[in-house]
Parts: sequence; structure tokens; C-alpha cells
Amino acid sequence: MGTKARHRTSDHDGGGTPERFARICAAVAARLPFGLSHVVPSTFIGFAAINGSTYCVDLLILTALHGHGQLPYWLAVGTGYTIAFALGFVLNRVLNFRSHDPAGRQTLVYLGVVAVNLAILVAISSGLEAVGVHYQVARIAAGAAEGLFMYCAMRWIVFPRTEEPSRPAMR
Repeated sequence: MGTKARHRTSDHDGGGTPERFARICAAVAARLPFGLSHVVPSTFIGFAAINGSTYCVDLLILTALHGHGQLPYWLAVGTGYTIAFALGFVLNRVLNFRSHDPAGRQTLVYLGVVAVNLAILVAISSGLEAVGVHYQVARIAAGAAEGLFMYCAMRWIVFPRTEEPSRPAMR
């Protein structure tokens, strides 16, 4: 059996970009040190890569709108968040969780999760900024808790699946 067939997790993947992304994430997860390879799922690696990238988009938008455009902090945070999370939903659905379930239902569930997360994010980051924490540092601090919450919500609520994709064998 060829390598491509051995790592395929769904007949719908077709071996394209989502399948390559899954293989890379599984390979990284399999090589984590300190026994973490047995605990950290490959979807967490994929989530971290995707959301790390979209978080950078979020911070760039925040910096452009608040730091350079002088928009109110709450509006700049909300705008960056909205754009980054829309991008994160699409990339996680297609590349990381490789979902083939109806997108409409997942989008509605995701919007509920995002609404809760946005309220928490704006409250924490605005509160920190109001007490004198630099706005970018405040956003980064709020983002740490946000990331863990969002992974758990996406993994078990938005894109639930009963099994983790297979990992490549280590040689």
C-alpha cells in the first residue's frame, strides 16, 4: 500500500491540499517531545498553525486601524477579530477538520461560539488596555485564553468527529 493511501482518512479528501496539510500536522504531532506525541492531537497542531496565522492577520488589522488609523480600540479589536475568525473558520473546516457536514449548521454553531468568545475577548483586552496595559500586549494576553477556548469549541462542538485522523508511523 502506498504512502498516500495509508494516510488517507476519507474518500472525499482525494489527496489534495487538505490531505497534505493533515499529513504534515500528523507528522509534527508524532514528533512532539516529552510524551506529548501521545496526548496532543494532530488537529491541535493544525489549529495552532491556522489560528496563529489568522491571529497575525488580526494583530495587523488592529495595528492598522487603532495604531495608525486612530479608530477606537474596541472597534479595531472587533474588526480584526471578525475578519480573522471568518478566515479561520474556512481554513479549519477545509484543511484541519476536513468536514463534509452541512456548512450552514456549522456556521450557525460557529457564530454562537464566536459571539461568546468575542464578548470575552473585548472585555478582557479592553479591561487590560484601560488599566494601562499597551493595547497590543492586552490583545496578546486575551488571545492566549481565547485560543484554548476556540480549539475546544471547534473540535468538540463546531466540527465534532468521533476519531482523530491516523498518524504516520515513526521510523
